[in-house]
Amino acid sequence: MKVALIVVAVIVGLVLLTEVGLRILFGFGNPLIYIADEQIGYLLAPNQKVRRFGNRITINQYSMRSPEVTTSRPQTTLRLLLLGDSVANGGWWTDQNETISAMLQQQLQPSLNQTEFEQLEVLNASANSWSPRNELAYLRRFSSFEAQVVILLINTDDLFGTAPTSLPVGRDRNYPDHKPPFALSELVNRYLIKQQPIPGMDEVMSEGGDRVGFNLEAIQQINELVSQSNGRLILAMTPLLREIGTPGSRDYEIKARQRLKDFTEETQILYLDFLPIFNNVESPKALYRDHIHLSPQGNQVVSENLLKVLQDIQAGK
Repeated sequence: MKVALIVVAVIVGLVLLTEVGLRILFGFGNPLIYIADEQIGYLLAPNQKVRRFGNRITINQYSMRSPEVTTSRPQTTLRLLLLGDSVANGGWWTDQNETISAMLQQQLQPSLNQTEFEQLEVLNASANSWSPRNELAYLRRFSSFEAQVVILLINTDDLFGTAPTSLPVGRDRNYPDHKPPFALSELVNRYLIKQQPIPGMDEVMSEGGDRVGFNLEAIQQINELVSQSNGRLILAMTPLLREIGTPGSRDYEIKARQRLKDFTEETQILYLDFLPIFNNVESPKALYRDHIHLSPQGNQVVSENLLKVLQDIQAGK
């Protein structure tokens, strides 16, 4: 009996130790939570603070990866709004200070005293797998927060993004709608249990029609909303890793890229294409953590080039 009790005590102790270790070291048991939205598709639930794999993530009251903010911009504040998907958001793999918005804030701060503004805010409204139609719906819901400049950061895949849907929320392990009871249960669910198909997702992903055209129209409407709030839109696009070097972008991507370029020239939207910029980097692979998401070094390159564009705007160029 004593031996059995000892064995049970050891097992319980190991389980508790593993549970605590998973929570403290990796943040399991405390994932970011999503909420479904009929128009936007989904949002990061507001007012969250988590730490995943050592990276701090803060979500404010408007589902931004930013500190709390007022809807009205103070007169003495220079406010920028970054809109985007997981590249802009940074995800769990990026610490709050290494996101593009945080880097841009750090780089812009020293030049603030050369302006009439006393404070600087770079807001970050983004979520994994958003594309222009999600971002347009977000602006319609919350406005541009009176930002003088809105930066819409997309990647090549976003040109083919489908209509917003809330189907993944609570069904896809990457979009949980509640905290798991234990860190161990999250670990098992995430890595040991096969993801089950989500009813209806095949229909969403096989959306017909001119997807590129749908997303260009969404960008146009984003530009109109920003202009109505007396702001300036900057459209920036990062490439997929396989587009860099040879053989480069695929035929359908080349066509979509040309459509985007023609569209920005026609609408006079300021457009920054990072494909030639990344092609001029000595080690482009160092800019990525996978085929699409950027490393801190990649975020640095993006923020530095956005800074140059912002300085040109300020200088009236």
